[in-house]
Amino acid sequence: MSCQVCSGENPVGKRFCGDCGAPLARTCPSCGAEARPDKRFCADCGALLDSATDVTASNMTQPVSPTGGAVVGAAPSTEIRHVSVLFCDLVGFTGLSESRDPADVRELLSGYFDLARVIVGRYGGLVEKFIGDAVMAVWGAPVANEDDAERAVRAALELISAVAAFGRDHRVDLAARVGVVTGDAATTETPEEGMVIGDRVNTAARIQSIARVGSCYVDEMTRTATAAAIEYNDIGEHELKGKVEPLRLFEATRVIAATAGSQRSTVLEAPFLGRDHELRLLKDLFHVAAERHSARLVLVSGVAGVGKSRLAWEFYKYVDGLAVDVLWHSGRCLSYGDGVSYWALSEMIRARLQIGEEDSLDLIGARLRSGLERWILDPDERSF
Repeated sequence: MSCQVCSGENPVGKRFCGDCGAPLARTCPSCGAEARPDKRFCADCGALLDSATDVTASNMTQPVSPTGGAVVGAAPSTEIRHVSVLFCDLVGFTGLSESRDPADVRELLSGYFDLARVIVGRYGGLVEKFIGDAVMAVWGAPVANEDDAERAVRAALELISAVAAFGRDHRVDLAARVGVVTGDAATTETPEEGMVIGDRVNTAARIQSIARVGSCYVDEMTRTATAAAIEYNDIGEHELKGKVEPLRLFEATRVIAATAGSQRSTVLEAPFLGRDHELRLLKDLFHVAAERHSARLVLVSGVAGVGKSRLAWEFYKYVDGLAVDVLWHSGRCLSYGDGVSYWALSEMIRARLQIGEEDSLDLIGARLRSGLERWILDPDERSF
């Protein structure tokens, strides 16, 4: 039996090469079945075999353990996981690229890819691949969270809004449409990334292809998992290419609550209209402050009923859905009475340290000390 790595001859029935230590039988990394050396895909499960060849070949350069086997890093693991797949595509970009300079098209597309990568990352997702002007992202692999489906839909809505704003900034007519699908899929994972294979990816692409321009369509499982925080329109059953049965689809319209439906209004909430620019400005300033570790002060002023509180609520829903932990503090400035200059700051501190208005001075002092130790880790800053 010839070794596929070093071509050395070995007795029949042996499992490893006596010259280089490489496995003599090529196996599928997905199902473990024996595979022919001249094939790229497994005949039993259809998985790609190239990754197995790469790992086998790398054994020649790896150090050898005392037991005789090659010492390699963590090998990719393959399993069935519950994931959410997002597929986003630019609408009309092919025609746009034909009428513009290739260098301008490359710059525009690179900016779009960077924007998609940042937004997906903010919601804890992973961009798996860029295909032409399309983006595929996944939640649930390699790291899973209980609200992965909601994060995917929030990212889809944010991506649609951000692409439109990106087009306006570059004076081009850009729009995106997105499909999101949730369910079980085969994944090949390493500690750094996860590759999703199977029907969910194809379905997300098919759903995206029939979505309206500037909209996000999801399947029924995604809608069920996220209905507490996302508002949907039922758009009925649709036949998709390659699918035997029609799929019932839903259009995600907006976020109506904090994560997992918390703080959802008990009354009908009117659509948020006419303040997209102001909300986008708040989001940008928030992320700049977080990245640069420097404060930003934003003043929103206007007559009663103009929408100041609603703007703050929309911004809170956005921040609450991000993957990072954000401590939100709110306080009121009274318009009457004396000694109210720091009332808003006092309310924020009391809420964070759980200090009531009627608490004794001893209790206030104890909670203040414990709160400082918990939230301010630097001893110098704490003493200041």
